[in-house]
Amino acid sequence: MKFGPENNLKQHVYFQLFFWTALFVFGSVRNYGEYYDEMSPEIIIYNFCHWIFQIAGANFIYYVLVRHFFDRKKYVLFCLYLIVSLYFISVINRIFIVYIAEPLFTHELKDSFFDIFTDISYLLFHYTFMIISGAFIFISVMFILRYKDEKENTTQLQKEKAELELRSLKSQLNPHFLFNTLNNIYSLSVSNSEKTSESISRLSDILDYILYKGPNNEVPVAEEVSVIDDYIALESLRYSEGRLKIHKISTIYPGATIPPLLYLTLVENAFKHGAAKTANNAEINISISCDGQYSVFRIENTCENDDHEDSEGIGLKNVEKQLHYHYKDHFTFKVCRENNIFKVEIKTPTTL
Repeated sequence: MKFGPENNLKQHVYFQLFFWTALFVFGSVRNYGEYYDEMSPEIIIYNFCHWIFQIAGANFIYYVLVRHFFDRKKYVLFCLYLIVSLYFISVINRIFIVYIAEPLFTHELKDSFFDIFTDISYLLFHYTFMIISGAFIFISVMFILRYKDEKENTTQLQKEKAELELRSLKSQLNPHFLFNTLNNIYSLSVSNSEKTSESISRLSDILDYILYKGPNNEVPVAEEVSVIDDYIALESLRYSEGRLKIHKISTIYPGATIPPLLYLTLVENAFKHGAAKTANNAEINISISCDGQYSVFRIENTCENDDHEDSEGIGLKNVEKQLHYHYKDHFTFKVCRENNIFKVEIKTPTTL
């Protein structure tokens, strides 16, 4: 996470030093005003003794009672142990003052242990309330800090999870695309086609896009359209003249962006499940339109009766997951089939 154990310990120590020092100074200033601008050594000693047990009591209540009972929803045990703990901390505080602190400045007769243990009202008003006041402020601040840390940790974990999933999606997509493209080049090389060098050049441009643009969070739509043109030209090398008809129109807003490989995945899907599996002439229509608000991508391809029954595989599922990651619910993703035409439409905000 953001801080290691050593940094967390240092931060916690600094917080405790600052908090309890500020509380002691505040209490001293308040008493200074109550005693008409005169602070005797006795009052300072009393304040210091109470302050020590405020620190001990607050830390015991939070780190033992709250963490082991309240956080585990053992509320009855928490209340019971809280009452008992406050009583014994108050008793120890009074014993400390009577038998250790007061002999430093007075020789008056000391209260007996019996009186200390049984004078509940005196303990309550002069010791327990002081411990509770300091502990309440301390525990309240600790709960606020803990809530803030938990919220930040949850947000960070969700972000890391989403980024990990997105990297996983892209790692699935790229080999999937490369596998099909390399098969195309292999077919051309086997037949000693002159188009082999052209296909390698176009593949180089596509690989450059995947390697250097793929890891980005967003790319200009114009760059995605350019790599789609390379891909279409590369795929078209496989088909005889007239075998495949491709129509593409695009109106691109200069500032429009999308997640990389989003549109390319759908174009690849149209070739894989449409043109490659259609026995007769095949057709692919692509429309890309962007304005200042939305980017709309539409693609449709001819297909045989069962050609797209498996098309909800890696390609379309990756597209939908990336849309959810980047746009949450602010997008439209439509997939439908009408007769022998398979259609996909994506509508997203112009910028991420």
